[in-house]
Amino acid sequence: MKITFDRERVLHAFQSVASVVPTRSPKAILKNVKLDAADNQLVVSATDMEVGIRIEVGDIEVEAGGSVLVPVDRFGSILRESTDEKLRIETTDKGISVRGDRSRFSLPSENPEEFPVVASFEEEKFHEIPIRLFREMIRRTLFATDTESSRYALGGVLLEMEAEKITAVGTDGRRLAKMEGPARAVNGHGSGDTMTIVPTRAMQLMERTTSDGDTEVQIAARANDILVKTPNTTIYARLVEGRFPKWRDVFPKRTSAVQIEMTVGPLYSALRQAAVVVSDDSRGVDFKFGDGTLMLSASTSDLGQSEVELPIPYNGESIIVTLDHRYVADFLKVLDAERTFTFEIESPDAAALCSTDDGYGYVIMPLARDR
Repeated sequence: MKITFDRERVLHAFQSVASVVPTRSPKAILKNVKLDAADNQLVVSATDMEVGIRIEVGDIEVEAGGSVLVPVDRFGSILRESTDEKLRIETTDKGISVRGDRSRFSLPSENPEEFPVVASFEEEKFHEIPIRLFREMIRRTLFATDTESSRYALGGVLLEMEAEKITAVGTDGRRLAKMEGPARAVNGHGSGDTMTIVPTRAMQLMERTTSDGDTEVQIAARANDILVKTPNTTIYARLVEGRFPKWRDVFPKRTSAVQIEMTVGPLYSALRQAAVVVSDDSRGVDFKFGDGTLMLSASTSDLGQSEVELPIPYNGESIIVTLDHRYVADFLKVLDAERTFTFEIESPDAAALCSTDDGYGYVIMPLARDR
């Protein structure tokens, strides 16, 4: 291999790919990033055998194509610390040579043929969805997943793909976030009865390595894994094993609940004020609706009490529900401050439902009141 490339452009791709490289692994070869050069293009890839990523970088000067493995830490440091605009990589008998106008490095390199294959996207059946919508789906559901529980199925986002839409669901058993939006099934692709549960870490990678400028993303769900492709990036991930809860049963089905239109920004501000006196042991905030006011109150024996009033368009009978302030804040943080949503409540013992007019729903289980 003998190539010359723009350092900044390759650095951007390399940093995204390097996030997949395991810090500890019985397979030492996985601590490398693979570079494949051909046809004025460089493919930068890495995997930990559970998640893999390939990023294509164009406008590369390829004098001699080929493949090479570069140690993630040392090569990454060269890309970050070098002040050269362009760098040149050339394979040697002892490894690789990296040169710039004012710098020269020699690094050892392992056999690229021993590196695991990082899957490329060659599927004929897939779903196509606007990238902005897909990123919003991830952002609005990922926070509700459970990364600590032994219930593995909760450690990922469920994707249900139908003919004209995709639904993403995340839950940790105490709250549940659901987002759906329009999508196009190509050649009859769909998740069917398969539980397509994408690991939290893979979803984080998908959001981090895509941008709104990518316009469309293609998603292909298979029996045990999933492939996600944008114009320059392909991400592979093994699916989480286990059965996801019947999330539709979690959404309240009631006719007597009170529905109140609220604005994100004012409620988030009032909630942060009320939460000043909460503690790790007492996270509950009372939400009291009535007489045109939402009263947010909290109390702990060692930190004190708080009461914060917020005007609301509700003058019915008083209803109080106690909610974990963190769970409410998580919902509010993923929405714009100016956005309105519907806050649906029925009784102190019933789940609260927050929903928007663009397919987003969020269920929060209530806490027992202790005062």
